Amino acid sequence: MERLNSMLTLAFILMIIGLFILLKMSPIELLDKLKSIKIKKKKESMRKKVLTVTNKKKIKGIKLLIIETKDILRMTGKEGKFYFVTMISLILSVVGMLFAIIMGNMLLIPVLGVSFALTPFWYLKLISTKWKNELNEELETVLSVLTTSYLRCDSIITAIEENIDYINPPVQDIFMSFLADSKLINSNMKMALEKLRSKIDSDVFRQWVDAVIDCQEDKNLKSTLTPIVSKLSDMRIVSSELDNMLSEPIKEFMIMVALQIANIPLIYLLNRDWYKSLMHTPVGKGTLVICTVVLFISIAGVVRLSKPVEYKR
Repeated sequence: MERLNSMLTLAFILMIIGLFILLKMSPIELLDKLKSIKIKKKKESMRKKVLTVTNKKKIKGIKLLIIETKDILRMTGKEGKFYFVTMISLILSVVGMLFAIIMGNMLLIPVLGVSFALTPFWYLKLISTKWKNELNEELETVLSVLTTSYLRCDSIITAIEENIDYINPPVQDIFMSFLADSKLINSNMKMALEKLRSKIDSDVFRQWVDAVIDCQEDKNLKSTLTPIVSKLSDMRIVSSELDNMLSEPIKEFMIMVALQIANIPLIYLLNRDWYKSLMHTPVGKGTLVICTVVLFISIAGVVRLSKPVEYKR
């Protein structure tokens, strides 16, 4: 009977995956559509309405993680890969549920299903930290060089043209697009700079572009550019110190995770009765579920804290 239930569960999961593939729809898109047609029975408070209108409503949990993943893919020019990421997430979710079924622990099915589904998003968020730090380092060099040239020639277009060959991607592509836009499409320098301002998700970069826009009307404001660029140097120093501080705690956390996972085969080798109690009794299964939930909550906390240092106005 238990084997039949497992086979039926597997068949249902595979059927759901097939439907998503045939419809070319990700689970996230389905949830968004269901939310849009959902009738709200509970009347929203005035505070929630104000927060929604002003876009200040705080987003938390899985929804925040998905939004951050979309932003990461957009910044790296791989926005079209979001469907692929969601499919990988769905496949891993199925793998997690199958693993729980093989273990014979039905309580672990939702835990491993959700946790494995979030793994691709956690991975992208972790590697985005390194990418963001590299972007900030490149911006520090680029803005410093452009500021020096701009102070000398009083023309931002000339400053960019003089240094475009020394700028590395993806920043180079953004400034080449700005040159094409300002010289061939739109002669309004202020509008071209405002378009450039939105191309990179960096508060310091936006401040620098705002200062350049102000300089188009008053050249005496050029002195404000250098202090803005120096903020990137401060961010790099703080980021380096923070990485050194976090390296040991993260290393200890990974060791603890490895020990916790290794405990199960270790118990199997040391005492078969303990292993049977852990894997086949309700108390043992409940203990495994609690340990797994704590493990993945801890991993989510590490991912949330592992973010680049940003300067905020």
